[in-house]
Amino acid sequence: MSSSDSKAVAIVGAGIVGVSAAIWLRRAGVDVTLVDRAVSGGTGSTSSGNAGILAACSVAPVTAPGMVRKSPGMLMDKDFPLFLRWSYLPRLMPWLLKYLSNANDKDTRRIAKGLGELTHDSVAQHAALCEGTEASVWLLRSDYSFVYPTHAAFDADAYTWKLRHDAGFDPEILEGAAVRERHPSLTDSVNCLAVMHDHGFVRDPARYVAALAHEAEKLGARMVRAEVEDFQLTDGRITALLTTAGTLTCSQAILATGVWSGSMTKKLGLNVPIESERGYHIDFKSARNGPESPLMVTSGKFVATPMDGFLRCAGVVEFGGLQASASEAPLNLLRKKVKQTFPDLEYDSEDTWLGHRPAPSDSLPLIGEIGTTGIYAGFGHHHIGLTAGPKTGRILSELISGQAPHTDLNPYSPARF
Repeated sequence: MSSSDSKAVAIVGAGIVGVSAAIWLRRAGVDVTLVDRAVSGGTGSTSSGNAGILAACSVAPVTAPGMVRKSPGMLMDKDFPLFLRWSYLPRLMPWLLKYLSNANDKDTRRIAKGLGELTHDSVAQHAALCEGTEASVWLLRSDYSFVYPTHAAFDADAYTWKLRHDAGFDPEILEGAAVRERHPSLTDSVNCLAVMHDHGFVRDPARYVAALAHEAEKLGARMVRAEVEDFQLTDGRITALLTTAGTLTCSQAILATGVWSGSMTKKLGLNVPIESERGYHIDFKSARNGPESPLMVTSGKFVATPMDGFLRCAGVVEFGGLQASASEAPLNLLRKKVKQTFPDLEYDSEDTWLGHRPAPSDSLPLIGEIGTTGIYAGFGHHHIGLTAGPKTGRILSELISGQAPHTDLNPYSPARF
């Protein structure tokens, strides 16, 4: 019997990280059970609601230098996509102070390096994960363009572009008529594009993750629909999960439930400073006169992605916790920005969505074993969940299978908290 045959791994969370880990573990011959409270890739999960971009160049954290000074003005500006449920502020404050403490050059560069290690080969990691599976039909290679009204507006983002340059990403700049030739759907007030080549996107994240979950099942992974209530530890190591469907024995476990992972780690004595950064999207069904490849509209801080039968426009940041219902103001602002950007856009109907980006106070995910418990963290990816999910799953598979990952995991260590 090989070492992999003797392992029984339970994966808590069937989003992009969980299903990726399941596939790589099954390919290594490891016994796997995926546990999730909902259907994998379903419309309620964060893995389903993102913009679908494989954003290899996404290395710049939100907490850039100057954010502390600018934040009050952002909150007061009705045209800026940052919202706060003011009643939630007292509960948010301890996390917020830690978060804003990273808004300096030294920490920004440290975080950018950590993000880049996970994102730079995103397209290749997704391709390796889904090659030869039914999920591959949802994966497309494409440019990813940043939309600016003027070259001066692009220049104003020089700090962020320097971070991308240092990570190996430099854009092709298009101006004037070349912008209209590349993207005729854009408003005439857009006169500068920063085009990132060799990126990609997923045409329907929900169906993509569901197809990956199906592949894990085909490879022999067991699926259990249940909520995990607690860990059972013996001599400090995981021996079982206690779930609403009963006790599930295991020798190791992966915790990949996004922002909900924070409450689970408290059971292990690890208090992770993590918050829900609420994100919104609108799916414009049967959209016409929209973009033909993904665009980041910098003036509105949203991404427009042409998907299978709809245009998804995703963005907006709101802090309001996990329990509050959706707000209308973020959706109305998103509609306004979409109309300004694509003045001739037509569509048959729209669907709206609210989800919860898991935001650790230092913008870096947790990847690795929690102490010596045999429980591995794989959560907290903030804005790079879909982008870095397959690589994270692969790293976790390597750790559990006894292989040495080709990535320095110190920046993502759960022990840093």
